[in-house]
Amino acid sequence: MANETNSNAPAASSAADTRHQHQVLTGRVTSAKMEKTIVVEVLRLVQHPKYRRVVRISKKFYAHDEKRQAKPGDTVRIVASRPISKLKRWRLKEVLARNASEEMKAEIKRDRGAAQ
Repeated sequence: MANETNSNAPAASSAADTRHQHQVLTGRVTSAKMEKTIVVEVLRLVQHPKYRRVVRISKKFYAHDEKRQAKPGDTVRIVASRPISKLKRWRLKEVLARNASEEMKAEIKRDRGAAQ
């Protein structure tokens, strides 16, 4: 009887691993003006069914950004979660790349401050 429960244990743990995998998307932040909310535009390439041409399709997702670390233009990874509000069904997982223009503005401000 004890051997039967041990043989089922690895199967149960592997089922638990696959159960909690959430959908993950990568996109660019288009707006970060709301409190703890960002708008992420996800771009994907799809072949048109009739004309067989590759078409860019973009979709906007509202994501929860608890620490307000994402800025417009950043490339981020978002993960599906439980409904947080009427429109928010995603959470910010990580910021992959910062917006280059934002970094340049910060460097210019530092240089001006050091020169004065």
